[in-house]
Amino acid sequence: MAVFEGNFAQDISEFRFALVIGRFNDLVTGKLLSGCQDCLKRHGVDINPNGSQVDYIWVPGSFEVPLVARQLALSDRYDAIICLGAVIKGQTPHFDYVANEAAKGIAAAGWQTGVPVIFGILTTDTMQQALERAGIKSNHGWNYAMNALEMASLMRQLKGKQTYNPSDEDTTPALPLSQSEHSILDSGLTPESKNPQKSISPSL
Repeated sequence: MAVFEGNFAQDISEFRFALVIGRFNDLVTGKLLSGCQDCLKRHGVDINPNGSQVDYIWVPGSFEVPLVARQLALSDRYDAIICLGAVIKGQTPHFDYVANEAAKGIAAAGWQTGVPVIFGILTTDTMQQALERAGIKSNHGWNYAMNALEMASLMRQLKGKQTYNPSDEDTTPALPLSQSEHSILDSGLTPESKNPQKSISPSL
């Protein structure tokens, strides 16, 4: 038997990360992003958006984060995806709907794809509580990055993951193919030739 755990001693120059950031409450999410970048940089990751290790994706708010995170995970380009956002409670049930769906969606993106998707969505009662967790007292962005580094290392050990090859990028479907699409591709036919339709001329 063996013991597996993520570590920070291995070469992480080949690791690739995606950060999905909700723009809503950007006073908070911007600080979370800074903490996350600080952690990654101090552990040897090139955080330059023009580099080869980290991609940054901005979305309107926390509700939209899971959809984009899942799409990125399906691309098989990343060792881990970090989701950053802030949902602050107001006087309506809107907070509960957004927070619940964001949490469920991010969790689903991870277990459906096998890619670590880190839950970095702050859910607080007040703006003060959010700011305290985004730098005033401590910056949870650092913790989210640490989780991503550890899980990326662990999953490479468990899956024996090969280094990402940019030449494979165009051959990886953005979404999994259906059974019928697999059958069409295996037969060498196009969807149009598989299901021919007569052209109908518009009436004059």
